[in-house]
Amino acid sequence: MLIRSRRGYELPESQVTPEALVLNRRAMLGAGAMLLPSVALSSHAAHAQAAAVPALPEHQRNLRFRPERDITAEREATTYNNFYEFGSSKSIARDAARMPLRPWTIKIDGMVARPREFDVDELIRLLPIEERVYRLRCVEAWAMTVPWSGFQLSELLKLVEPQAGARYVAFQTATLPAVMPGLRQSWYPWPHVEGCTIEEAANELAFMPVGMYGKPLQGSNGGPFRVVFPWKYGFKSGKSVARITFTDRRPDTFWNKIQPSEYGFWANINPEVPHPRWSQASERILGTSERVPTRLFNGYGEFVSGLYTNLQRERLWT
Repeated sequence: MLIRSRRGYELPESQVTPEALVLNRRAMLGAGAMLLPSVALSSHAAHAQAAAVPALPEHQRNLRFRPERDITAEREATTYNNFYEFGSSKSIARDAARMPLRPWTIKIDGMVARPREFDVDELIRLLPIEERVYRLRCVEAWAMTVPWSGFQLSELLKLVEPQAGARYVAFQTATLPAVMPGLRQSWYPWPHVEGCTIEEAANELAFMPVGMYGKPLQGSNGGPFRVVFPWKYGFKSGKSVARITFTDRRPDTFWNKIQPSEYGFWANINPEVPHPRWSQASERILGTSERVPTRLFNGYGEFVSGLYTNLQRERLWT
């Protein structure tokens, strides 16, 4: 199936979803590692740069990963988002639209043979772009199904060549105080860092989207460049990535710093392991009132269960 980037999916709009359960997360002070310099940009400059984002190249859908669900309406998926750099509500799309998406570079450092900085458009030219339709499951027990355009994370690993001692990968979100009002909430441990093992990063499911619905990735969904681990709860999939660091130490991740009893490092999806404050046995389909059973590893166990066969002593869920 040929995907032309100038078109989106023509889906009927669903009714507006009511606000999900608001999490009363306990905050804590913390200093984030690997802090990037702040970028001060005016709203006018941000809009001008956003308008300059090039269309995605033509690319095909990978049919190996079948979602077994209807694709979520584009309007729902692009306006109902968690992105705490812009605020704690789901209605951050308008503010996130102010974020400049070009120019954008990704610094890759740490335990790699070829550390360097990539321009996001350079990566789009260098790496094979494809579309994958993945289910995405939030820890708050809502879910959506999204057509992501991007490249397999393992292709990026080939470019930078991780060293033999690299065991983990840390993904750091950009810090742009001029357009991210949430950064003023100093009790959060900014910058936002997420992480995975090198084996998880090399898995064929691990994906780095630069687009969705055939269009360049919007700021509200983590544009222009993010990571997606569809077998994990959504908070593990870091947005608006500006730095990727390879290391031999497990990263101190954002939500695990804030509330380690509720948000672990692994956060693999398991319907039989509840969140401390609610069940994970079912999930609400975004844009509907329908609830469906949650699936182990979000239904992707055939691709990833082998990653965890020797980790029974680890807290693999939630």
